[in-house]
Amino acid sequence: MKQIFDEHLVDLNIPIKICLQKLNQLSADAILFVIDQNKRLVGSLTDGDVRRGIINGLSLEDEVRMFIQPNPKFIQRGNYNIHEIIEFRNEGYKIIPVIDQDGKIVKTVNFRFLKSYLPLDVVIMAGGKGERLKPLTDLIPKPLLKVGDKSIIRHNLDRLLSFGIDDFWISIRYLGDQIKEKIGDGQSENVKINYVSEDTPLGTIGAVSKILNFEHEYVLITNSDILTNLDYEQFFLDFIDSNADFSVATIPYNVNVPYAILETADKTIKSFKEKPTYTYFANAGIYLMKREVIRQIPQNQIYNATDLLDKLIKNNFIVRSFPLRGYWLDIGKHDDYTKAQEDINYIKF
Repeated sequence: MKQIFDEHLVDLNIPIKICLQKLNQLSADAILFVIDQNKRLVGSLTDGDVRRGIINGLSLEDEVRMFIQPNPKFIQRGNYNIHEIIEFRNEGYKIIPVIDQDGKIVKTVNFRFLKSYLPLDVVIMAGGKGERLKPLTDLIPKPLLKVGDKSIIRHNLDRLLSFGIDDFWISIRYLGDQIKEKIGDGQSENVKINYVSEDTPLGTIGAVSKILNFEHEYVLITNSDILTNLDYEQFFLDFIDSNADFSVATIPYNVNVPYAILETADKTIKSFKEKPTYTYFANAGIYLMKREVIRQIPQNQIYNATDLLDKLIKNNFIVRSFPLRGYWLDIGKHDDYTKAQEDINYIKF
């Protein structure tokens, strides 16, 4: 999902009539962000600002600096929270500029195309061999197997991109060069995609310990071989609002017992339930954590997400379950892959 933001930028000194032409070309996205000679944000401009300027005696030859709103809304990269994003969205702001620490615009967030703008790094675990899907994975890594018209990993990336995530890491090992070649560095989508290589297998989460330069305070880790329409904003909100250290997306699994179940103590029946349903929660392979939690992952050894989960629980970290109510499928076996091909046309992303 490429975000083109240059078309929204204009220099402080150009005539307003040129800006009017640009606003007309932008149509539904008709807002401009005015920058100075150092590319720093100094104001915004809409059709309404131009009308007010003309009414107040300005002309079409006057410079845009005379028409602008001098205190535009903006997001500072690396220094914002999800509640600010939701407030912008609820107040009807459609396009918000993102600035760096020097005040320069680095991108725009357009809520016509993005569901949110989450302050997260994402690690996609894509190093496995996909043994159970052989011979399909003899020459192609499992993340690149197609479901519908695009690869499994591309479905995951596009879903994450739709929530405005900028910073990605992909852990690779088996046929990893193919993944790097197909997915690239994210430049065409105005995001960053980095790669971390496993020289030897490091389990389902061990490779994360090799990443030392995360951009954000929160990290989402996901398996690359799942297909889901998880609402990542709701997942993140639940995590933040509960002050969790670690959260697991989980799949509710109901067990229907066709008999009356008795509760006893010393052979005395205390109560019974007629044909009860018990709900259990399965691990969906998607995790959210505070960045500091990653220090709990040992360096350069096989380590699984379940090992980390067990360690955090034993050491009294706040570990939370987030029941996933939408679609989820782990594409591990041939039957799963067949089901994914059937389901893809009916999943609402």
